[in-house]
Amino acid sequence: MATDTMHIGRKISRIREIKGMKQETLASVLGVSQQAVSKLEQSEHIDDARLDEVSKALGVPVEAIRNFDEDKAVTIITNSITNNDNSSVYGHYTFNPLEKVIELYERMLNEKDEKIVQLQKLLDKK
Repeated sequence: MATDTMHIGRKISRIREIKGMKQETLASVLGVSQQAVSKLEQSEHIDDARLDEVSKALGVPVEAIRNFDEDKAVTIITNSITNNDNSSVYGHYTFNPLEKVIELYERMLNEKDEKIVQLQKLLDKK
């Protein structure tokens, strides 16, 4: 059964852009070419099996794609991001959360390595 939702390809494109994902990245996850993703995003209808693959690649439920409404999303984002004086904050985050996790992990590994060196020195003294 094909998805009957209004221009599902545009919704996929917007969700991909909001998540900061390039067409090339989505293509790689799906195992297709960037041109195939471009064609997919131009499609008004997509079969359910393909939509399921795309939803998994984007990390969102199928229903989130089917029911995506950009105006509602902008409203939710605008209403949920505020600064201390309750005025809206517009702009982009200047850090990637995944990079922060990687930095923390690397720091923890370095600390573990230093601790091993210290313990080895203590054992060598005995």
